[in-house]
Amino acid sequence: MSSTTVADVLVERLQHWGVEEVFGYAGDGINGILGAMNRAGNKPRFIQSRHEEMSAFQAVGYAKYGDRLGVCLATSGPGAIHMLNGLYDAKLDHVPVVAIVGQQPRHALGGHAQQEVDLQSLFKDVAHEYVHTAMTPEQFPGLLDRAIRIALSERTPTCIIVPADLQEVDYTPPPHALKSLPTSSDYRPPRILPEGEDLARAAEVINAGSRVAILIGSGARKASAEVVELAEITGAGIAKALLGKDVLADDLPYVTGAIGLLGTKPSYDLMMDCDTWSWSAPGSLTPASCPSSTRRAPSRSTSTPKCWACAIQPRSISPEMPRPPCRR
Repeated sequence: MSSTTVADVLVERLQHWGVEEVFGYAGDGINGILGAMNRAGNKPRFIQSRHEEMSAFQAVGYAKYGDRLGVCLATSGPGAIHMLNGLYDAKLDHVPVVAIVGQQPRHALGGHAQQEVDLQSLFKDVAHEYVHTAMTPEQFPGLLDRAIRIALSERTPTCIIVPADLQEVDYTPPPHALKSLPTSSDYRPPRILPEGEDLARAAEVINAGSRVAILIGSGARKASAEVVELAEITGAGIAKALLGKDVLADDLPYVTGAIGLLGTKPSYDLMMDCDTWSWSAPGSLTPASCPSSTRRAPSRSTSTPKCWACAIQPRSISPEMPRPPCRR
């Protein structure tokens, strides 16, 4: 019976976390991990791209519009460097992505080996919340658990670096001893609820408006029905931030499309001519897109638009309704 390697444990832990796809490009720095995925029946499924940068962007898009964790895999040196562009997209758009990258064998580190790059320094900005290099088998599965949990809780890219020789070492679990940290493959996001007085204030502001504009982002993804109900009750138009493009279909009569640098003129007109603005957790928004007293439509509106910048999705405009769940 063959022994269990560190790479086998890593792949098995990805399965425990519910990871179904890993986006990557093959290279000798990750041969051990690719072999473990093959032994596991290609679960999670390895999706090979034409380039490591594309793999990172695939993981970001998968996480961004699938509302789940994205995982990308690349070899050491140039392969790891290629991933940076996609990971910066994850960082700037607050998307949970874990990058797993190979490295030269541990005994060769610091020896100016072929394609040796200081990956800790390389990733310290884009994955500043968590980037670590594994040096012993006992660091697993804790190292991977922390990378995934931090990525999910902070909505940020994280990175673990696994030297090529360590991937194929026989696995030894961490000891049950002092300073040995317990770990688990689970994470439950917090349920965020607005204060009752804030809901009442939001309802008051919306009720007082005669030309209501709604701006939605990715935070409204699980409250699309409530957003539609609010628009139908108030007669509001709905513009979408870039990360909220998939929340509602563009063919709805009151949806004006995207807003911002790549937005539509109807969205611009909606923002400039409204007297009340309901902001529902947009994740990508430029300041120039927002209503402003210095940039106001010259026609009907003569007062500064009222803005209720909140991360709630009310079920109706009545303050007596129960408080709905909110996801930022």
